[in-house]
Amino acid sequence: MPRQSAPPPPEAPLAIGNGVFVAVAGPSGVGKDTIINYARARLAGRPQFVFARRIITRTADARLEDHDTLSAAEFAAAREQGRFALVWQAHGLDYALPVSIDIDIDAGKVVVANISRQLIDELKARYEQFLLVVVSAHRDVIAARLRARGRESDAEIVARLNRIAVEDTVRYEAIRLENSGPPERAGDRFVSILEAAASDTGTDARTTS
Repeated sequence: MPRQSAPPPPEAPLAIGNGVFVAVAGPSGVGKDTIINYARARLAGRPQFVFARRIITRTADARLEDHDTLSAAEFAAAREQGRFALVWQAHGLDYALPVSIDIDIDAGKVVVANISRQLIDELKARYEQFLLVVVSAHRDVIAARLRARGRESDAEIVARLNRIAVEDTVRYEAIRLENSGPPERAGDRFVSILEAAASDTGTDARTTS
């Protein structure tokens, strides 16, 4: 009786193409949301650019980040219903990005999101065009920003700063964005990065809908 060969392994799903996923990463206090909000205002009215709104199991606070809030039970139900493209956990909270970003990228748009470093490998596999922007700032600037938030004690802030100092912030190819000075300086550079990413999609960033 001839020996039967094993069936071939299933093919990996194709990465989502056409558009670009721009991931913004960096430790707390470097000003990621400030830069993203600056770019959102500068690029308003240009539908090629989509600024993904995160879903978090935390009450929204406009001083920090304007996000959508779900309870833990609501979050679990939404995940079960397939309403999220990406899900992760950090600081005891659940985070997600809506499944609509996959539709936007498939349509050739540039999607921008503040993400956790733990997602980088998944993002690189999920999206054909992936760009990582790592934001940094001087230690004293980060400390001042964290104190202004009022969410951590001085001891907790020092511990966080020490962790940042020894962490390998990024082991991937990335664009480094320094944000210790006026937000307009880093913000304008970030806008230029996004416009260049839009040009790489081969579509007109000012007219695509």
